[in-house]
Amino acid sequence: MIAVVQRVSSATVLAAEVNHEASIGAGLVALLCVETGDTEEDARWMSGKLARLRVFADDEGKFNRSIQDLNGKIMLVSQFTLAGNCSKGNRPSFITAADPELGKSMCELVEHELESTHQVQVETGVFQTTMELTLVNEGPATFIIQR
Repeated sequence: MIAVVQRVSSATVLAAEVNHEASIGAGLVALLCVETGDTEEDARWMSGKLARLRVFADDEGKFNRSIQDLNGKIMLVSQFTLAGNCSKGNRPSFITAADPELGKSMCELVEHELESTHQVQVETGVFQTTMELTLVNEGPATFIIQR
């Protein structure tokens, strides 16, 4: 499981073909990729990591606050292309990306765990749908989390 996480001052995801729009203010955008072999344990680990990741400044300007500390929101967007291996040739290979059934269930589990176990508000994109994601990366601060 891979996540690219960005600290944002705002973000909006639009899936026009299904008439879906979601927005957050200050918080995190997590682009989440489920890979073949990922398990529920991996999804629970990722949700805990996202909830507790200390990437927001404290009063001294150090990264000591998490999204939980700020009562902020996470924009969770499925992005299988993070599994794209570009080391050979010029077209990415996606052989490590999970099949859609596993990908959707693991993304939903991460969302559920963030909300129920970690009490973090989550907005989402729409699985297996073309989306437009607009965000203002604050910092910029971008982190890659992989398990």
